[in-house]
Amino acid sequence: MRRSWRIPANVATVLLGAIVLLGAIVLLGASLGRADDGAIRSGYALSSAGCGEGSLAFPRLQIDMKAGFCAGLVASRDDGLKFPRNIVQIPGKPLFVVADMGGWGHDDGRLLILDPAAPAGQRVREALTRLSYPFGLAVGPDGKIYASTDTSIFRVDPLAPNPRATVETIIRDLPGRKLTSPDGTRVTESAHPLKAFAFDRTGRLFVNIGSHNDNCFSPAPITRPCAAGEGDSPLAAIWLFTPPTGGVFPALKSGVPDPPHQVFARGLRNSMALALHPRFPDPGMAFLQGENARDLQDVFAPNEEINAIEQGRHYGWPYCYDLATQSPEFKRVLQSGPLKNLCNDSALYKQPWSLLPPHGAPLGMLYYTGDRFQDLKGKLLVGLHGYRPTGSRLLAYDVDENGLPKVSPAPVRYHVSCAAEPTRAFQTASGPAPAAAFDEIISGWHRVNGIRPQGAPVGLTIASDGALWLVEDKNQTVIRIDRSSAAAPAPLPCETRSDQLIDRLAALVIDNAASRARLTTVRKDLVEKHCSGCHSDFGLEAGQSEAEKDKALLRFLLAQDGWIYPGDPDAGRLRQRLRGLGSERQMPPGANIVKTEPGYAKLLDVADDLVARMVPGIRMRVKPGGPPHRKFVAADGRECGDIPFGKVVVVTERFAVNKPGFSRFFRPADTHLNGACTDDNGYYIQQQFLVPL
Repeated sequence: MRRSWRIPANVATVLLGAIVLLGAIVLLGASLGRADDGAIRSGYALSSAGCGEGSLAFPRLQIDMKAGFCAGLVASRDDGLKFPRNIVQIPGKPLFVVADMGGWGHDDGRLLILDPAAPAGQRVREALTRLSYPFGLAVGPDGKIYASTDTSIFRVDPLAPNPRATVETIIRDLPGRKLTSPDGTRVTESAHPLKAFAFDRTGRLFVNIGSHNDNCFSPAPITRPCAAGEGDSPLAAIWLFTPPTGGVFPALKSGVPDPPHQVFARGLRNSMALALHPRFPDPGMAFLQGENARDLQDVFAPNEEINAIEQGRHYGWPYCYDLATQSPEFKRVLQSGPLKNLCNDSALYKQPWSLLPPHGAPLGMLYYTGDRFQDLKGKLLVGLHGYRPTGSRLLAYDVDENGLPKVSPAPVRYHVSCAAEPTRAFQTASGPAPAAAFDEIISGWHRVNGIRPQGAPVGLTIASDGALWLVEDKNQTVIRIDRSSAAAPAPLPCETRSDQLIDRLAALVIDNAASRARLTTVRKDLVEKHCSGCHSDFGLEAGQSEAEKDKALLRFLLAQDGWIYPGDPDAGRLRQRLRGLGSERQMPPGANIVKTEPGYAKLLDVADDLVARMVPGIRMRVKPGGPPHRKFVAADGRECGDIPFGKVVVVTERFAVNKPGFSRFFRPADTHLNGACTDDNGYYIQQQFLVPL
C-alpha cells in the first residue's frame, strides 16, 4: 500500500519562504563573487579588495608584486579547472580558450571556454573533451584558434554549436607520449611529450619536439652520440613547417601525409617557452627559446637558458649545459668523431644568449605588445614554473632593438625565495657568468600559511585591453594582472618549516623504533628504487651510512613545501606524488609499470603510516555537528583558523594544563590556518569537538 504524505499549509508557507530566501542568498553570493570577504578559493584567502575595474574587477591575491601591479583571481577549481596549462583570447570576443590537460592521463584533456563576466564558480564550460595532453594554444594567421595534443596540431572554432565538428588537423604524426626514437627504440612513456608551438608573421609554424628523457643516458661507457637527437626527425629539437602559398595550412584528409618539416634547431631538451619577435623573420630579429635544462641534483645547478634560435644550430643537449660545460657522461663522445669539442670549439654549437635561474622551469614567454603597462612596452616576459626557491615568479627583461635581452657582465645576481642568502650570482663550472638582468613583476609566490599556496605559472597571454592573463597549474587557477594605484604591500614572510621544527620532528622519528623501521623501508624500497634522480637526489649522497641516509631523506621530505603534514598523510603532496593522483598522475616515472609492481601498494601504506604516526599522540577526528568548521586557537586565545569536520589531528595533550576545557594538538595541514598565528608547539581546540578515530 502506498503511503501519501501531506505538508500542512502553514509549514509549506514557511518552507516556501525559506527556499525563496535561500535562492536570494545564493544569487547575492554569486553577485558578490569578486568581493568575497574571508572566502578561500584554490588555497588563496580572498578579501573584498579587488584588482581591476568594473566587470573585470576580481578578488585581489596577496602575491608579492612590483609596485603598480596587482593580481586578480578569475577562475579556479571551483569553476571546474583541473590542470590548466595555457590560455589565449578569442579574437574580437571577451572570452578565452584554456587548455586544461586534466592530469597526465591519456585523453584526460579539454579545451575550455572561460567567460570572465559569468558568476564565480560558473566561468568555465567545455568546448572539446577527451584530448591527449593539450598544451599549445595560438591565434593563427587566419584568425582561428590553433591547439596541440601530444601528436598533433589542429584548429577549431570553440564557439560553434558543435566545436568538434569544426576541428581541422594540420599535423597529426608528431612524436608523442609513446614514440619511436630515430634509432628505432620504442619509448612507452616520453618525459616531454607536450607540443608548444608558435607562428611567425609569414605563417610558418615552429613546434617543440621534447627529448624522451632527461639526458639521453645509456649504459656506461657512452661512446656514441645520442641517437634520439640525430637524423632528419630528431627529438630535442624545434621542427619547422612551412605552409603553402597563402600562409595557411590545409586540413589533412584521410591518407594524406603530414606536410614536410625541416629541423630548424636541435640540442634543445624541452622548448616549452617560445617567443618570436613581432618582426621575425626580418634579419637579426629575435627568435627566443626558454630551455628547461637537465636535472642535476644541486639546487643551484645547472642554470636554465634563454637561447637565441638560429636555423641549423645545435644548442647542446645532451652534451653541453650552462655556457660550455661538458656533460661528464659524454666525455668520450666529445673527444673524437663528429662532435669532437662541440661545447668549446665548434661552429655548430651556439651557447645560450643568457642564463636563467637554475631549475626555474620557463614554461611561458612573450613580448609585451599591449598598451596597458607602458613600463613593460616591448619587454620580454618569462614565467618560471619551478617549485624550487628559484621559481614561482614572472620576470621582465629589457631588450635591444632586435628583441634580444640585454646581457650584463658578471656578476649578475638573481633572487632566491626563502633562503638564508636571498640573492645569488649566476655561476657555471668556470665561475661567475654574464647574464641578462631582469625585473620581477611577481617576485614572491612562496606558500604563506592561511594566505596563499605556492604558485606555478605556465601559459601567458595579452588580452585585447593590454592586461596580462596567466594560468597557474599547481592550484588550478586563471589570474589576471592589472594596474594598481595602491601602494605595494610589504612582502609576506616565508613560513616554511623551521630548521628547529625539522630537527624536532626528525628526532621523534629516529627515536621511535617502529617509525625508524618505516623510514628505512620507504627509503630503500621506494625512494632509492623509484624516485631518486627524478628532479632531486632526496638528500642522499654517496658515502653516507644507512642511518645517515635515513636522516637525510627525512629532513629532505620535511623541508619540502606541503609534502608532509605529520598525522595527516592525506593532506600532503607526497601522497599525491607516490600514488600518482590528480595532476601528479605521471609520478613516479614509469608509473604505469611501477603501480602494478608486486608489493608497491603496501609500500605506499608504509609511507602513509610513517606520516600518520610521526608525532606521538592520540589521533582523533574533528566532530561533526553545528557549523561546518571548528575554530582552533593559540595558547593566548587568538583564533588561528578553522578545521573542517572529519579532519584528523594528533592530540598531544588531551586535557591541556594551561588551557582548561581544551585539547592541544599538533599543527594541522597549514591550509586551515588564517595567517594570524603560527605555533610549532601546537594549537588548542575544545575537547568536546574531538572524537576517537
